[in-house]
Amino acid sequence: MAEEIIGTVSDFFAHPFVAGIELTDSLKVGDKIRIKGHTTDLEMEVTSMQIDNADVTEAKAGDSIGVKVSDRVRAGDSVYKIID
Repeated sequence: MAEEIIGTVSDFFAHPFVAGIELTDSLKVGDKIRIKGHTTDLEMEVTSMQIDNADVTEAKAGDSIGVKVSDRVRAGDSVYKIID
């Protein structure tokens, strides 16, 4: 499976586990992503995302989004879209 970088983690909130991501490419609910960093390696499907606390189904390059994650991620981690 190929991976394409689509953004960077800018923030992490622990309750609930949410990653703030600055996008450099588009992302949709249902896409599979991988968040990778020095101590992070998380693969998951995007089940929901928000822009300014409003649910959205897709986001474009330049958007700052919040995505619910299953584990801790760190600012500076790279976000990749997994392409089947």
